[in-house]
Amino acid sequence: MGYTVDMWSPDHTGREWGWRSWTTALTEPAPDTTRPPTRATTRTPITTKRAQGASWPMAAKATLHCLTGCAIGEILGKVIGTALLWSNVETMVLAISLAFLFGYSFTLFAVLRAGLDLKSAVKVALAADTVSIAVMELVDNGIIALTPGAMEAHLSDGLFWSALLGGFVVAFLITTPVNKWMIGRGKGHAVVHAYH
Repeated sequence: MGYTVDMWSPDHTGREWGWRSWTTALTEPAPDTTRPPTRATTRTPITTKRAQGASWPMAAKATLHCLTGCAIGEILGKVIGTALLWSNVETMVLAISLAFLFGYSFTLFAVLRAGLDLKSAVKVALAADTVSIAVMELVDNGIIALTPGAMEAHLSDGLFWSALLGGFVVAFLITTPVNKWMIGRGKGHAVVHAYH
């Protein structure tokens, strides 16, 4: 006995991504059919051809979603580290860690609301956001590190905020094409589209 699951996955060659139906062995309870279906189960599948032609607006939306979580975490980390007079390295480690935490959390909570179990939701969040967050953090922190005086600036200095916010703008501009490329190949934020 098993049940059928529709999921975004590669074909048998691993080259073509699209919506596929998989029949699974019943090793855990079957989905509760007494509840109304969630958006995740009623979503109209995206064809492989449409997914390969990812649009700029779709990539920008995915990048903005990721940037929101990253910005909250990074600003919080930089504010905490600067306020506590931590070293530059300690402050950056905290800011980057919180950026990943908040970036993953935004996706995690969205797919949990769509009906995924915690283990599956964590896998989707990691697959959807890891590259995007990593590129964004690399660019943003690189700009801050290379801006003279930005690492030593205090919270009340305009240089602190202009370097931080300017880094976010540049990171957005660089990460959007990366996300477009990944979504077009069924990777990155494409794995989360079934649940939004």
